[in-house]
Amino acid sequence: MSTLPPLVELHLHLEGTLEPEFIMRAARKNGIDLPWASVEDLRSRYEFSDLQSFLDLYYANVSVLREREDFSQMVYEYLRRAQAGGVRHAEVSLDLQVHTSRGVPLEVAFGGVRDALDVAEERYGITTRLIISFLRDRPPAEAADLLRRLIVTGARFDGIGLDSAEADYPPALFTEVYEIARQHGLRRTAHAGEEGPAEYVRQALDLLHVERIDHGNRSLEDDALVQRLVRERVPLAVCPLSNVRLRVVDVIEEHPLVRMLEHGMQVSVHSDDPAYFGGYVDENLVAVRDALAITPAQEETLLRNAVDAAFVDADRRAELHAEIDLWLEQCGRGTDAT
Repeated sequence: MSTLPPLVELHLHLEGTLEPEFIMRAARKNGIDLPWASVEDLRSRYEFSDLQSFLDLYYANVSVLREREDFSQMVYEYLRRAQAGGVRHAEVSLDLQVHTSRGVPLEVAFGGVRDALDVAEERYGITTRLIISFLRDRPPAEAADLLRRLIVTGARFDGIGLDSAEADYPPALFTEVYEIARQHGLRRTAHAGEEGPAEYVRQALDLLHVERIDHGNRSLEDDALVQRLVRERVPLAVCPLSNVRLRVVDVIEEHPLVRMLEHGMQVSVHSDDPAYFGGYVDENLVAVRDALAITPAQEETLLRNAVDAAFVDADRRAELHAEIDLWLEQCGRGTDAT
């Protein structure tokens, strides 16, 4: 098939959508001196040896976000690109601690993002969910305090996540944070099994009671864990191009996506930090089509797995499945998978 389907994006960091042009423009507007001489100079630095090398650049670039309108504009630019790529539903993560720790008021960062998300469906035809992701390399008590503050102020968000440097920061450290979220009916996901071991995936399930795993590639190192993930139908939101750029795999042809599908794992394809990793969700799908020669049935499974893993109600889930049905009909074939 040559055309892209309606897509569901479940693993997307808003700060990771900052394109070099946006960064340089916002720096000029806000009078911020960056060490990059030009857009081309900045873009040339988007080569990473591991997760930490990416995070160093990521944290430097978010310094250009200062005003409420900066945060809104970041989201608007992502939504426009997502719409062009066929995204129909997006669950986006915001790293609030990245901003509050550098003195940006909570209401500025959160409010600017909320301003844009509140009009996403009307303007772009995209339904959204907002996930507040906590930085695992900052104190868990700080995360708990921030979560309580958000809850008390009545901030509108849908769930929590856990990201940033994974090695040496096991999910077990954040048990209290996730219990607060669970008690308040918030949805729960966490990065695990990207650079951390399979044991981190198990901890995320058993101690944080997550409903979805971001990444999870290293689950394949533990046969018993794979069997559990299949049995319990735990969604894994994998990001192939991210995995290549961060050296989780050397080349896209070595990505374990097909092996995960063959095991019956509930995997789906997403973009992570697309401005840095060479592709938005539609480009990730094209990349695995081309490199891994996934079958039409496997592609349909990936699409439907994303819908089933979304934090939406039954009516919206049915609508998203119906859009896939329509796309399949327009492409001249019926459903190959359920």
